Amino acid sequence: MIQIEDLRLIEALSQSVSLSAAARMLNVTPPALSARLRKLEATLGLALATRTSRQLSLTAEGERLAREGSALLAQLDALPESFRREDKRLTGTLRISAPFGYGRHHVAPVLARFGLLHPDLTLQLDLRETPWPDKHDSDAVIHVGTVRDSSWIARPLAPNDRWLCASPAYLQRYGTPSDPHALLQHRCVCLRENDEDATLWRFRRRATPSAMATRGAKGAIAATARRPATRDSVRVVPACMTNDGSVAREWAEQGLGLVLRSEWDTREAVAAGRLVRVLADWDFESAPVTLLVPTRRGRTARLQALMAFVEEALAVPASAGRSRRAGRAGE
Repeated sequence: MIQIEDLRLIEALSQSVSLSAAARMLNVTPPALSARLRKLEATLGLALATRTSRQLSLTAEGERLAREGSALLAQLDALPESFRREDKRLTGTLRISAPFGYGRHHVAPVLARFGLLHPDLTLQLDLRETPWPDKHDSDAVIHVGTVRDSSWIARPLAPNDRWLCASPAYLQRYGTPSDPHALLQHRCVCLRENDEDATLWRFRRRATPSAMATRGAKGAIAATARRPATRDSVRVVPACMTNDGSVAREWAEQGLGLVLRSEWDTREAVAAGRLVRVLADWDFESAPVTLLVPTRRGRTARLQALMAFVEEALAVPASAGRSRRAGRAGE
C-alpha cells in the first residue's frame, strides 16, 4: 500500500536534480532515501527513477506517480482549511520563490502587505538565481523571462521590456550605436540568468509606416502601408559578465559598457540620468513577469488569496508598458 510518505518522497524526487538534493528537502540521509525508494519500487513492481552518482531522473511511471501524487497531497493539505473557523482567517505556510533582484525590490514589499492582512499566516520567501525551474517545494514561483516548461500553470503579471542602456560617460567616449549590429564594435555587459544564452541579443525593428496617409480630392484617406517588423539577433562579445542583474546595471552606470536589462531595473537610473536608453526604436526580447502555480486542483484558500493579491499588486496594464516603450535615448 502506498503511504503519504511515499507520495512526498516521489514529489521531492520530481523537484530535485539528484538524490542528495531530494534527501536535503526531506531532511533525511541519501542512503535512507535510497532505501525508501527501493522499497516503494518493490511494492509497485516498477522502476520509478534512474540515478547516477550525479543525476537523477524519473521514469515515465515515476513522472505519472509524482504528478498524481502531488495532486493528492494538495487535496490533503487543503482539507483542514475546508473546516476552518467561521472568521475566515488564513493559516498555515506559503512558500514563494522569486529571483533575487525582482524578488527583493517588488515581491518582498507585496508579501509584507499581504502578511499584515493575514497575521496567522506564515510566509516564506526564497530568493534564487533561477527560481524556475528550480522550484523545489514552492507553492508559487515568480518568474522573470520566458517560461519554457508548461508543467505548471502560468499566469501573466506584467509586461517587462528589456532596455539597452549605457552611462553618459560611456556614450561620450565610445559613441552611440546606430543599430544593433553596431554593438559588435562596443563593450557590452552581459547577464547570465535562467540558462539563457547571455551573449545572443535578439531584437526587431518596430513596424513603421512606409508611406504617409494621403488625403484625396474628396477628403478620402488612403490606406497607410506599413513596413513589417524585422527579427534578427547579434552575438555580442562581453567586456564583462555576471549572474547578478543589479551588478550588471551598476557596471553599466560606472561606464563599463552597454547593458541589456529589464525595464523595471533600469527605469529609475534612466530617469535620474545615470543611464541613457539607446536604440529605443528597436524592441529587444522581453522578459515578462509571470506567476507560476503547480495545479488548478486542490488549491488552498491561502494560495488562492495570494494569487489574487499578487496579480493585483504587480500587474501593469499593457497600455502602460507600451507608453513607456515610446521613450527615446536621452529622455
